[in-house]
Amino acid sequence: MRILNAASRRGLDLHYVNAEAAEHDHQATLVLEVNQKQVGQLFREWYAIADVIHVASGAAQTVPWSSPHPPSGVTMEEARATARA
Repeated sequence: MRILNAASRRGLDLHYVNAEAAEHDHQATLVLEVNQKQVGQLFREWYAIADVIHVASGAAQTVPWSSPHPPSGVTMEEARATARA
């Protein structure tokens, strides 16, 4: 919820949201339209969340809502096991 709260607090449109189990942890994928300054702000805020260990960004693809596969975009993995490495 903190991940989504960071985006909604800035008034950003959430074009796509997907949260799912990733083995013993969780992964959230968000597609947002942001400028470079907002990317930096979001990265800092997301990394401040205790369980977030990886945040990445990439160019989003235009995918209709009916598509069964999530588009590439800002990907965030919450993987505690990886945090120990």
